[in-house]
Amino acid sequence: MRKTMFLLAAALVASPVWAQNAPAPASFDVAAAKARIDASLDKNYPELDALYKDIHSHPEVGFQEERTAGLLAAKMRKLGFTVTEHVGKTGVVAIYKNGPGPVVMVRTELDALPMEEKTGLPYASRAQQTVDGKLTFVDHACGHDSHMAWWVGTAQALLAMKDQWHGTLMFIGQPAEEIISGAKAMLDDGLFTRFPKPDYAFAAHVGPTPLGEVTIKQGVVTSASDTVAVTFHGVGAHGSMPDKSIDPVVMGARFVEDVQTVISRQKDPQKFGVVTVGSFQAGTAANIIPDHADLQLTLRSFDPDVRKLLNEGVATTARAVADMSHAPAPDVVHKYGTASVFNDDALAARAAGVLSAAMGVGKVKLEPATKPGGTGSEDYSEFVSAGVTQSVFFGVGGTDPKMIASYKAQGKPLPVNHSPFFAPVPEPTIRAGTETLALAVLMVTSMPAR
Repeated sequence: MRKTMFLLAAALVASPVWAQNAPAPASFDVAAAKARIDASLDKNYPELDALYKDIHSHPEVGFQEERTAGLLAAKMRKLGFTVTEHVGKTGVVAIYKNGPGPVVMVRTELDALPMEEKTGLPYASRAQQTVDGKLTFVDHACGHDSHMAWWVGTAQALLAMKDQWHGTLMFIGQPAEEIISGAKAMLDDGLFTRFPKPDYAFAAHVGPTPLGEVTIKQGVVTSASDTVAVTFHGVGAHGSMPDKSIDPVVMGARFVEDVQTVISRQKDPQKFGVVTVGSFQAGTAANIIPDHADLQLTLRSFDPDVRKLLNEGVATTARAVADMSHAPAPDVVHKYGTASVFNDDALAARAAGVLSAAMGVGKVKLEPATKPGGTGSEDYSEFVSAGVTQSVFFGVGGTDPKMIASYKAQGKPLPVNHSPFFAPVPEPTIRAGTETLALAVLMVTSMPAR
């Protein structure tokens, strides 16, 4: 996606169903496993904190994550993984075999966002990169730096207790998640043919919920996302002679209004769907009617039929607007998109039982499939669509409860993912993410060899 905001955790915080303690597999001692994971974290946390702050200070946008990928590759090689770089341009694949057993994928994202950080942190980013031909500030405002730190922490913990599990670890560092392109790029580059196809897959995302709180949603987790570019072609003229023009600004303005009727008059009102025009660029001066207008849209939905309706509705509306102005047909380009992320219901419930046993019932929320998913989007869904049906995508809280209470008392909106002020607290966020993913892997690998 270009995610306008990652809203998974925020969407799930209302009316939670707190997970009840559930027995783990007989061969899996949850308390002992957590103790060993925590011991690994105690030993390695200073290194993870330094890695987090380094990556936070040196963010890189999608498909430009050369330094970031190199750091993670070096960490994994040092642990003993067999590492392949440049999978899907800048992606990383790290494999560790520990006897017969399931193949388990653990995914992190590598990329940051083209925006300026305003947190005021001592390690805040002042990095800049060129995006679409323009120099821009870059910020890890979605929390992928936290993800990378707990990804390494998970690998460290699992290798420190490899006597407790067996199988193959497949740790992937995915590029370009923010532009909904990196997962597909890795798959197109042979992720599941050059490397083992996973039996299970896990990922986690930090959000603006209380520190260390873990959310597990059954069924639909995120919305489908589509990014569409529309260009209206007109005839330029002097601003004093509109009759000599075909004005693309007027076409664009009419389109912005009319396309919303796809939502209000064509879509089933009981089903979720959003059409947002996020960019409208045209012209260079007040007294010039330009010859084209460029618009960029993001479409969000849960239902595949609604997704199809939105895409077709955008194209139909754009063509109709151009026809009304006697203009050439517009260019309507579907730039990229991804389906909703789905969690396996049974595996999600099982994970909730294991995590609540380890962390305490009050720290784990299991949301049923009947509850709507979050409206943010994730191209992690590409891996699930490629056949990894046994998958769980976790939400991990990263905001101090005192900060949440303070903002609420002031009636101010809390900084969330993609805000220039979003800043998860490194500890215990990184610890919680590490515990979540390590326990999830142990849950499916602490079994007799197949």
